[in-house]
Amino acid sequence: MSTMNVFVTNWLNHRKVLLAMLDTVQNENLQYKPWEKAMSLSTLVLHINGSMDMFAQTVKNGVFTPPSTAKQAETIEELKTILAADTASTKALLESLTDEQLEKEIDFHGMKMAGIVLLENGKDHEIHHKGQLFIYLRLLGIETLPFFVSR
Repeated sequence: MSTMNVFVTNWLNHRKVLLAMLDTVQNENLQYKPWEKAMSLSTLVLHINGSMDMFAQTVKNGVFTPPSTAKQAETIEELKTILAADTASTKALLESLTDEQLEKEIDFHGMKMAGIVLLENGKDHEIHHKGQLFIYLRLLGIETLPFFVSR
């Protein structure tokens, strides 16, 4: 299995859990913030969702590529639909990356790293924020949650 296939499989093992976590969320939970200046639950999910695409676009283009316009969801069903569609498009983008793009050094906010390293950082970023989402859901009283990674 190629480096990129392994990466995509591992990333999807985490993304599937994010999708499953949303099955525990109700519409009234979407604007929940554990503290005043925190991202809302919905904003946090959309941040997680868009970040890997931003990292992948940066690797594809060879230079920092800002995230696309922020999306919004009014209902949990809209949020799930956005996440499912963007997961599919990000997966396709990741699978299209060449070995040359993965090996190319990229300057990301003053840090220089190979494209594959930047993608690994992106996956770690997603895992970090998914951990925050687990805390949000626990604070909302949701007790039954999926394991942190799908195997």
